Amino acid sequence: MEEHSLTCTICLDRFQYPVTIPCGHTFCKECISKHWDQMERGGPQNTPYNCPVCKETFSPRPNLNRNVSLSVLSEVAASSTAERAAGAACGTDRVGDISEELCPRHQKPLIYYCRKDCMCVCCVCSLKECKDHDKVLVEEERCTREEALKKKGVEIGKCMEDTEKNILLLSENIAEAKVSLQQTSQWVSAKFSQLLKVLMEKQEVTQSFLDQQQASTVSQAESRLSNLQEKLKQLGELQEQISSLCAVPDRQLIQDSRLVEVPQMGSVPVDVSVNLQEKLSPVTDVLSRISKLVCEDLDKAVYAAVSHIKEGSPQDKRPMLAVVPSPATPPYPAGKQGLIQYRCSLTFDPRTANSHLMLSQNNQRAEHLTSGPHTVTAHEARFDYTWQVLCFENFTHGRHYWELEVSKPWAYVGVTYPSILRKEKGRTSMLGMNELSWSLELNERQLTAWHGSHGEPVKGELQLNKRPLRIGMLLDYEEGTLAYYGENQVRLHAFHCIFSHELYPACWIGEGVSVTLCPV
Repeated sequence: MEEHSLTCTICLDRFQYPVTIPCGHTFCKECISKHWDQMERGGPQNTPYNCPVCKETFSPRPNLNRNVSLSVLSEVAASSTAERAAGAACGTDRVGDISEELCPRHQKPLIYYCRKDCMCVCCVCSLKECKDHDKVLVEEERCTREEALKKKGVEIGKCMEDTEKNILLLSENIAEAKVSLQQTSQWVSAKFSQLLKVLMEKQEVTQSFLDQQQASTVSQAESRLSNLQEKLKQLGELQEQISSLCAVPDRQLIQDSRLVEVPQMGSVPVDVSVNLQEKLSPVTDVLSRISKLVCEDLDKAVYAAVSHIKEGSPQDKRPMLAVVPSPATPPYPAGKQGLIQYRCSLTFDPRTANSHLMLSQNNQRAEHLTSGPHTVTAHEARFDYTWQVLCFENFTHGRHYWELEVSKPWAYVGVTYPSILRKEKGRTSMLGMNELSWSLELNERQLTAWHGSHGEPVKGELQLNKRPLRIGMLLDYEEGTLAYYGENQVRLHAFHCIFSHELYPACWIGEGVSVTLCPV
């Protein structure tokens, strides 16, 4: 091997970290770097960089990459030379070069990275210990790792951005939750206080009435008792007079006996009738219902709420609110003339009605009986546990508008696919509490739109204290909208969805509530 082929033409010494520039000549990395640094300091700006051998110019300044082949040849030549002192001196020089690390075993530059052993190795290690291993240049592995780190940095930056957004969103939701929980707490407290106040007031009025009735009834009975006692006294006196006459002489007895007469006294009633059952029957009926609500229904609802019971009938606990994005306003003309053209006639399907619901008026009225369930025939379409009923009619296209009247606010009205659950207990069978149905909840406080067990309070105006409540519904199957209207066809809310199956109008009806389908 020719010695001059392994010698740098600048320092005239064996290559140390040889690099090849674009013209093909090779130099020590430090030598060519110093040469070009001197050109930058001594020449004008934009001076082209040249090769010290062939004078070819380059612009911009080329990147310097290791010539691996010459590095290996140089190391092999250094190992085979007989001049150990010179080799040791070169090794010492390389150790002093802080630009590269040396192998602790062979004192050679760590120019390879062994992917199997996950470590940097020199050329000797690569020919011995790592001969058949997957190896790449340290510079190449560094570039790969730097690219991977850059990608991870981008991902971390995105995660930081998402985390900051989530922190802001969660903070806002916490603030909203605090307000909602405080309002709920205030409402519950006020409702309990109001109920207690009303009960105490009505108890005082009723008790006062009972006291008056008791005083009047007892007074009349005691007056009759006094009359009877007076009669008994008079009879006793007559009895004593008769006894005394029996002891007198005959002539006097005959003479005085004509004066003794049995007094004619009218009969005095001895019955004390308390005629309060008819008068108090409205009160006792209400108290019985309130007692059931408080002792049974309210007890179940409170237990289910505080115990976090997921299973149970929907009548055991009413669904809690959840927030969903507000739908867009549907493109339909307001006013009666804009909706009347889509008016349709509906009837309830008795095969689907829960046993607590009684249908009447040619199946256009459904009422939840307070007396309990009535006997119905078993049917696969019937809701066995959920207080619901579907209509006969279903829609697969077109626009359809109908109206219904709710006697008081405790009902869910909407539409559903026919595959809604009918034989299961729990909220999943309720209208709007699954992905198969949409509903508007009417309660005493507000309106709530439900779909997929997510609810949104409706800000539309509806006089909840008015009886009955009249609700209009417009279904546009192709456009995928279900809109609700209140008094004077004022839009309350609208759902937007791509409908895929036939839709049945449906109702969930609370206890003591009736829903009537308005005729065309």
